[in-house]
Amino acid sequence: MPQARRAKLLPLRYYEIDASYNVPAALKVSEDRPVFEMPTSTGTLRRMERVGVLEFVLNGQPMTLAAFVEEGTRRIETLFVPFADQTTGKETYSAGRYLDLHPTATGIYAIDFNRAYNPYCAYNDTYECPFPPPSNRLKLAVRAGEKAPGI
Repeated sequence: MPQARRAKLLPLRYYEIDASYNVPAALKVSEDRPVFEMPTSTGTLRRMERVGVLEFVLNGQPMTLAAFVEEGTRRIETLFVPFADQTTGKETYSAGRYLDLHPTATGIYAIDFNRAYNPYCAYNDTYECPFPPPSNRLKLAVRAGEKAPGI
């Protein structure tokens, strides 16, 4: 983080932990792991493979989020789940937030939005951060996890 911005950006800000934002999800695995070109904060495209779609219920509403890995990943150690919601650009970072999920043997995951974090480009614009695809824009406010810097 640039020294000149520390006073404005620190301390990091989070919503109060809310157990209702920790939900089980089933991963519906993609047969062919299609490649997507995700736009990034630097204007380049990052090639990501969609591993599958996480299906879950949040605040009584059925939802889905696509889970990705870098193109060419052979051994999946982490699923990358970028998302945006109704707080994006208001209470949370304008480019969305991220979740990292570790694979499970059962295909059932815990999506804990309390662990949602800002991409590095929120703090330093030299980082390249992928933007959540349209399929990962939730139509409700997720008031959990990290807030926008400086709010």
